[in-house]
Amino acid sequence: MSSKPPIISIEGVTKRFGDHAAVDDVSLTINEGEFFALLGPSGCGKTTLLRMLAGFETPTEGTIRIDGKDTDGVPPNRRPVNMVFQSYAVFPHMSVADNVAYGLKIDGVAKAERDRRVEEALALVQLEGFGGRMPDQMSGGQRQRVALARALAKRPRVLLLDEPLSALDAKLREAMRFELASLQHKVGITFVMVTHDQDEALALATRCAVMERGRLIQLATPSDLYEFPNSRFVADFIGTVNMVEGTLKTDNPTEAIIATKELGDVYIDHAVLGNEGATLYLALRPEKISLFRRDGVVPPKLEDCPEGYNVVAGVIDHIAYLGSESVFKVILTNGRQMLVIRPNLTRWDQEDFVEEQPVWLSWHACAPAVLAG
Repeated sequence: MSSKPPIISIEGVTKRFGDHAAVDDVSLTINEGEFFALLGPSGCGKTTLLRMLAGFETPTEGTIRIDGKDTDGVPPNRRPVNMVFQSYAVFPHMSVADNVAYGLKIDGVAKAERDRRVEEALALVQLEGFGGRMPDQMSGGQRQRVALARALAKRPRVLLLDEPLSALDAKLREAMRFELASLQHKVGITFVMVTHDQDEALALATRCAVMERGRLIQLATPSDLYEFPNSRFVADFIGTVNMVEGTLKTDNPTEAIIATKELGDVYIDHAVLGNEGATLYLALRPEKISLFRRDGVVPPKLEDCPEGYNVVAGVIDHIAYLGSESVFKVILTNGRQMLVIRPNLTRWDQEDFVEEQPVWLSWHACAPAVLAG
């Protein structure tokens, strides 16, 4: 990460609307050149925080600094940021070039410089030659690029993105993710994006801040959020998970055993550092569970687990074929439902298992995340 001072510093920021704290005592820093994501469910405060960065809302308490300067009392048009809205906000009566030039014109930039920067911005978003078109002659993805070009033409230090891809269909949204990541890498400025889409955040961001009910819950890289969640909320919100309650049975420096009603005793290859009998939760991702036919009575043996651990019996209740992978809903012998995701590595993998088939489920000792109760 950059050794430079953070481009954005948020210190103890709270925003209240009446008695409701939309943002509640949030502190974090964002480094120059980062692609940073504010992530969380609707109503968690992420958009309010973004609007305070933009200057459209004022903190009730706390300080926001951008490029080392306190933003208190600084209006939106005087901040070194620009914002791209989820609705694009492209002017339908203006050409693409006029849309991109609009902010520059308002700022009094000379026409020759304006034209040069419009061409430069359109080239950045791969819309060279589109300056004369009207917005209704363009696709949704192209109009989103026009909005990006208009923001980039003003050369902000920070680009704020409010659900930038939510108005696009699924296939176009996936394509635009790659374009947005490439664009950010090319221009090298800081992007701060608000999204409720976990896949979008994981695919684009260098770091993510997960929020719930106005509070910052976890700040981490995408891989750490997914593999090492710090709470049940984060584990459940990021991706799909099988959450199982248990109690700490054995805790040694290099291993632990957690007793559960639904999976039996689960072996973990590291210390938990808790009190014996304490309530814990195992967050087990579906793709980390292996599936085996239960043709006989002998369960499969895992190399990193003692005999008899981390293997349970069940029956396949439903199979959802998704092309690149299949999702299995398995009902254990005690009635617990478990989800398993299995990649389809060949064109015949989907034929390996059928519904109502008895199976074994197994997982390695390092697979579950252990979370406090």
